[in-house]
Amino acid sequence: MICPHCERSLLRRERTGNRCSHCHRSYALDPKTNPLGLNDLRVRRITTALTDEGRVRITPDQLWYALSRKRLRDDAFAPGCVGPAVGVAVIAVIAAAVSEVPQVLFLTAAMLLVALGIVVARAAGVGKGIPTVTREAFPGQVLAEWRKVYGALPAGVLDAEDAEDAARAGAAEPGAVFGVLVCPDPAVMDFLVADGLPARYGLVPTRSPEEARAVPSTGPVLVLRDIDAYGELLVLRVRDALPGRTVVDAAPPLRTVRALPQAVPYREPGRRPGAQDMRLLAGPGTFTPEELKWLAKGWRFPLVGLPPARLLTVVERVAGQLTRGLDADRRRAADLGFLTWPDTAAPDLAGDR
Repeated sequence: MICPHCERSLLRRERTGNRCSHCHRSYALDPKTNPLGLNDLRVRRITTALTDEGRVRITPDQLWYALSRKRLRDDAFAPGCVGPAVGVAVIAVIAAAVSEVPQVLFLTAAMLLVALGIVVARAAGVGKGIPTVTREAFPGQVLAEWRKVYGALPAGVLDAEDAEDAARAGAAEPGAVFGVLVCPDPAVMDFLVADGLPARYGLVPTRSPEEARAVPSTGPVLVLRDIDAYGELLVLRVRDALPGRTVVDAAPPLRTVRALPQAVPYREPGRRPGAQDMRLLAGPGTFTPEELKWLAKGWRFPLVGLPPARLLTVVERVAGQLTRGLDADRRRAADLGFLTWPDTAAPDLAGDR
């Protein structure tokens, strides 16, 4: 790996204890010991891309997804493990054929079973899309080491105190209420509040249909959610909780996102929609059988996976369209282009090694 301080190439024996033997400075992450194979330079490079070179601030969850994308694209059983397993099994078979020792025969059978199990598991996609480091464990397994060495999170990453300060600042300066923003993901809501987006558009941030219903407003409701079974059900719940209100689902159709080569889904063990949930999703007939099967397995495209600058662009555009006709000053500003952002292409951070 490359030392993040002196930029010397270090062999494993030259960096014991996460310390460079040349400049004698400590670093946070070693790809040989870090579960995501990270190093400090890669974290800085991807953080710079996510923050649009410091123009926006991001949450740890957004950084987690960007750093996990490469592993999420890989199977749990790496491509190189099947060949050696089968090769060793073949050698064992040959050894057993020329030997009548019971122990050798037993060992051969065991190795054949292991090799067959790996092949079958790989063909079935076992472990595919399951994060090596979970979203909840990322702060403790990765960011804690970074903070220990550098004294703070990577530049541009919000910590809990930053998010709380932004929320208090937004609550201390209430403005006109034009509608409601519903987003169940606390990390995405922290990101939007830190940017000041809900306040700029007069949208009260909420995290559930029940909270949205309690807001004293009859304006439109903007729903931001993951593209998964729970996100689809959230839109139905919001519409049921707020009958007669304009409810806008900002998420694109599932089939559109699945067709994008840079979109990388993931799933969490034990977190799947129930049979009743799937019946509700199948009722309107908007999903194909294959899409329903995909949703039933717990696959999702998370909001935290959308490049932050791109997420702001999308929400700015939709919020501007929703509130443009509700406030004369806001409408004039939008017509002049003050509240619109250029539609830039989203980078594929999975390709940033």
